[in-house]
Amino acid sequence: MAQWAASRGIPIVHFSTDYVFNGRGERPWCEDAPTDPLSVYGASKLAGEEAIRKAKGSHLIVRTSWVYAARGTNFLRTIARLARERSELKVVADQIGSPTSARVIAGAVTGLLASDFSNLGERFARAGGVVNIAASGETSWHGFATRIVEGLRTRGVPLSVETILRLRTEEYPTKAIRPRNSRFDLSRLREVFGLTTPSWSEALEPELDLLAQEMCGG
Repeated sequence: MAQWAASRGIPIVHFSTDYVFNGRGERPWCEDAPTDPLSVYGASKLAGEEAIRKAKGSHLIVRTSWVYAARGTNFLRTIARLARERSELKVVADQIGSPTSARVIAGAVTGLLASDFSNLGERFARAGGVVNIAASGETSWHGFATRIVEGLRTRGVPLSVETILRLRTEEYPTKAIRPRNSRFDLSRLREVFGLTTPSWSEALEPELDLLAQEMCGG
């Protein structure tokens, strides 16, 4: 697809992930930070980025992280389901990032495409062909889960969960090694495209509204 678009002078947007980084340290990752994926998944996403660049067309690689929505299969819906079924949840507390709703990503991408469509290629080039898009602020998976449960309870959803325990990464192995630090520097999004994103907690509210309506049979 990238080669097809490049041969026709058509700008392309490609989505990637925080998994291209190794997750070390506590500083937010800027777009030009050295990549060092920890997993096959991360390596495959990095290979996708490199293939886009190799095509030599106008492109923007959008890196995002911790994506969720009120629909589909994702962390938000998993926690909501388990909170109904169990009295105790165990959630990793030493991985830090910014939960980012699909709505936030869609809004940001729409904004950067719509602001000056005729000059898209130049702005993609000014961004170096890559930009981070995520909600602002940060939390852990445990903090995210806690806010989900609190938000559903506030909306009248009956839940069984009483305790949410904190786990270390080592206590919750996953198929793909997750970076401990998934913080993103969002300066380029603001400086090149003039866009800012809401805080992760603010962006969570409309998703909780939709999910609570569904769970209460609305």
